[in-house]
This record gives sequence, C-alpha cells and structure tokens, in this order.
Amino acid sequence: MTDPTPTSNRSLPFRVDGFETLTDGLDYAARGETGFNFHSPRGDLRCVLSYAELRERARRLAERLPRAGLLRGDRVAVIAETGPDFVVAFFACQYAGLIPVPLPLAINFGGRRAYAERLRGMLAAADARLAVASEGLLSTLREAAEGTTVKAVRTVAELMELPPAARPFAPFDAREPCYIQYSSGSTSFPRGVLVTQRAIAANARAIALHGLALRPDDRCVSWLPLYHDMGLVGCCLTPVMSQITVDYLETTGFARRPLVWIKLLSERRGTISFSPTFGYELAARRAAGNNGVDRYDLSAWRVAGIGGEMIRESALARFAETFAPARFDPRAFLASYGLAEATLAVTFAPLGRGIRTDRVARGDTLERDRLALRLDETDPRPARRFVLCGRPMPGYRVEIRDNAGRPLPDRRIGRVHIEGPSLMAGYFRDPEASAEMLTADGWLDTGDMGYMVGGELVITGRSKDLIILGGRNIWPQDLEWAVEHIPGVRSGDVAAFSAPDEQDGERVVVIVECRLGRKEDQERFRREIRAVLSRVAGVECEVVLAPPRSLTYTTSGKLSRAAARAKYLAGDLRDVAEATGPELAPAA
Repeated sequence: MTDPTPTSNRSLPFRVDGFETLTDGLDYAARGETGFNFHSPRGDLRCVLSYAELRERARRLAERLPRAGLLRGDRVAVIAETGPDFVVAFFACQYAGLIPVPLPLAINFGGRRAYAERLRGMLAAADARLAVASEGLLSTLREAAEGTTVKAVRTVAELMELPPAARPFAPFDAREPCYIQYSSGSTSFPRGVLVTQRAIAANARAIALHGLALRPDDRCVSWLPLYHDMGLVGCCLTPVMSQITVDYLETTGFARRPLVWIKLLSERRGTISFSPTFGYELAARRAAGNNGVDRYDLSAWRVAGIGGEMIRESALARFAETFAPARFDPRAFLASYGLAEATLAVTFAPLGRGIRTDRVARGDTLERDRLALRLDETDPRPARRFVLCGRPMPGYRVEIRDNAGRPLPDRRIGRVHIEGPSLMAGYFRDPEASAEMLTADGWLDTGDMGYMVGGELVITGRSKDLIILGGRNIWPQDLEWAVEHIPGVRSGDVAAFSAPDEQDGERVVVIVECRLGRKEDQERFRREIRAVLSRVAGVECEVVLAPPRSLTYTTSGKLSRAAARAKYLAGDLRDVAEATGPELAPAA
C-alpha cells in the first residue's frame, strides 16, 4: 500500500514568505516530499499526490489546455470534487494563464435539475469557455452548459490525451488574476469574487505567519469543500504556499461518518483542522455516549479553527467535554473571521487562548440602542454571549460603521468594514454589485453586523438577516438556537426570518422541520416552540412545522434563510398539520 506523504520535508527549508504567485509556491513545495493525501469515507488512504507530482501533472496539462480552443485569460470551470483531478486542473490553469472557476458539488440543491440550473448560472456569469468534471458528473455539466459560452465539457483524463500546444501560454504573474470564487450563497444572480495573485499570496502569507504561526512539523486534516473559501484557501492553497501536508476526507464522507475526521486527526497526528461550528457539533453528537472515545489521541491538535458562520460557544464546549478522554485541549479552539471578498481571513484570536466570550445585556440596550453593554457573571439581568473573533492580522484594518458610513466607538453595533492587501478589486464583470460592497474610500462593507471591544472583533449577525420588529433588532440566530435546545430538534432544523404582515408591518416567522406524525404531538411541539421563543426573545412568532428536508443550505452547509423566506412567501412551505392525520405514527 502507498504510504502517505510525510509531515515535514527532510532537506527543503520551511518557507512561507517571498512567493508572489501560486506557481511560485508550488514550484518551491515540489522540491520536497510533502503533499496531499485523499481518503475514503471510512478513512482509508485512497490516493497520494505529492507536491512534486502535482506540479509535474499540472504542467503537463497546462501544455495541452490551449488545444481545447482557449485563449490566455479564458475561464475554466471545474467541479471541485475532493480529489487529485480538481487540484491538478486548478494549478494547470495557473501555469497556462487561464482562470479556474471552482464549481460546487450537488449538495442540498434539491435534485439534478436544480443543480444543473445552479451550475448554468455560474457558467454564464463567469463566461466560461471550458468545463471540467469527473466521468460521473459529465452529463449533468453538459446539461448545465447548454446555452452558455462553454465550448467543451471534458474530464482531466480526456484533456491529458490532447497533444501539447506548439506555444503554451505563459503562467500568471503577480499582477494578474488567480481564480474566481462564487460565494456559497450565490443563487439566481451569482457574484464571483475575482481573486488576484497578489491577494492570494498576501492572505496565505498572513494566515501562515500571523494567524496560525505555521511550523515545519504541522499537518492539516480537512473535510471542508474545495469550492468554499475556507476549504480552498485555508486548507489547500495556504498549505501549498507553506509546504504543509494535508489529509483530505470528502465532505459527504464527513457528513455520513463525522468520527472519521477525528480518526484521521488521531492517526495522522494532525495539528491543524478547521470547521464551522456545526462540524464540531455533529462530531460530538455522533460520539455522545460512545465509550470508545478514548481510543483516539487528539493531543497533537494545536489549532482547532472555527469560521464560516456564527460561532456558538455552547456547541464547542460540548465538543471539548466529549473529546476530553481523547486528550483534546480546548485551548486549541481558534476563533476567526473572514470572507471570500477578502480572499479568506481577516482576524484571528490569539493562539492557545481557546474561546473567549463577551457577556452583554439583552433587551432594548442591545436590540434598540445597538449597544453591547457588558455584564459580569454575577449580574442577574438577561444576557447573551458573543464570541470574540480576534484582532485584524498585520496589514488589515477593521472598522464598525453606522448606516451613514461613520465610524462607531467600541461596543456600538454597526456594519463591519474591512481594508487590507487581499481585498477583492470587485466582482467579476459586475460593477453594480461591486459598488454595493466597496466604499469610495477603498473599504469593503462586508454586510455583517458586529462591534469592537479592546481591539477585537465581535460578529453579531448578517445585516440582511436582521429582524426589525417595533424598533428592536432581533438576531435570527438567537431564535434558532433557542428552538434547537428543545429535545428532538437538530442543529439546522430551524430558520427564523421576518415577513410582511397585512398592515404593511413585519411579523416573525419560524420554520421548524418536524418529524412527528400525530397531530396532538405536533400541536404540543408547536406550543413548546412558542413558549421558548416568548421566554427568550419576548416575541410572538408564526411557527410553521415543515416536513423534513424542507430547508435549504448553501454549498458550504450554512442555512439559507433567504431561500426559506422565499419558499414561505411563495407558498411552497406547507405545515405538516395540513397533510397528516391523528392516526399516523411518529416518524423515525
């Protein structure tokens, strides 16, 4: 059996600085022995791709890509499956002066037709000329490419069979593009972040030096999708630029068997791994009551990063408690903040600190006055906790501004604005969307809400998701998390949003996926939900009990409240009470 790539290089000096392009980074990493390792859903080593072999295969493919009828600077869409073909195609585009466009896999799209429509929107927005997928996805990709500018749909193997071009294209230099990242929330009007070589080089360097303080003996383990910025930049491109070995588990494999993630971290002595909060929650839930947790050894895991969504301290505390017998150190938790429009990372909490929270007063102070008033642990007033996401990395700045663009002082909640060397120049061929996000003074309005305290950033939610009721600002996460504490409700089963009422005002709607078949059980469940929401937020809500799998998630696994709201307003979300009778037994 093939051995995995080693954790560190025997003779190649460790280096994270001085690279101007992705090809610079790979050219250097290829002089060592480290690389990528791809595992089966059960954690068995399936394929090894050293950085040396990645460079050799990528350069061979780059010599052949012009034969597919492409011009330098054309876009090449690649379905980002977690395997060698995607990374080979991605880096081949770098060497060939072509712009890769990672496309999502068919997760949470509602069937083949909906998935093909999603892909078609991205292909059209990117003006792609070539589309690449594995054999099993070719027919879907061909369907998606109909009516677009795509000239050919091929596998990597088919492209490798083309003869080399007489004059291969030159690789990208530091001033040129690198790739186009479509955000996980992109739907009918996808927005593609055009990431430049300078931006990815700057962000990878900052992450390696200041965010993670990478070492030559670090080893990354990842199940994050490679079409999402945290998976692509954090767990693929930054490791290449740092010669760090990575062990991959497919995202769908993690969803089915989350403890394989823990198994790989234990067996490979992984030191770095990132996940949204729900990943830690899923692993802890699967391990709950499992007497075999102590068979794992997580003592090498020094950076357990969290990002990609609102961070929930309670879920992380459960993970730490569950895996304490496996020698997991909760001080490894590393809160961070970033977004694709900044390439990836903006802030990091201090290494080795673990999760720190800010306990603030609920009620009018928070919801009406937008003031995060700190309460100490002995204060009996209703409170909520926000996680501190750390300070901006060197070269980056964060400001909280009001709706008029004026900077706000500490503890005043407003819109999060950022500035730094890896900010996007704009969305690809979308000047109107770019103008919405980029301010006249060169800052990026992230669309997130938050505040600063002691130089650290605290995220309170997305501005577009805010529920404004009677002058109060209500965060939908508060409502969702409260309902998720009801026994039998799973994480991700709840979506809260506002909808217009008959008097042109707003009302609060909470969708909860329900697995109860008897009407009396459903109504008892509905009353419990209303009671919880009234107690936690003091609001009257319309509660819709929807059938399982009614809610929609983005490609990165985050709940799409906008999609839930659209389905509700269109009448496509029906209450289970309309379709079930009292004689039906509860669903499993």
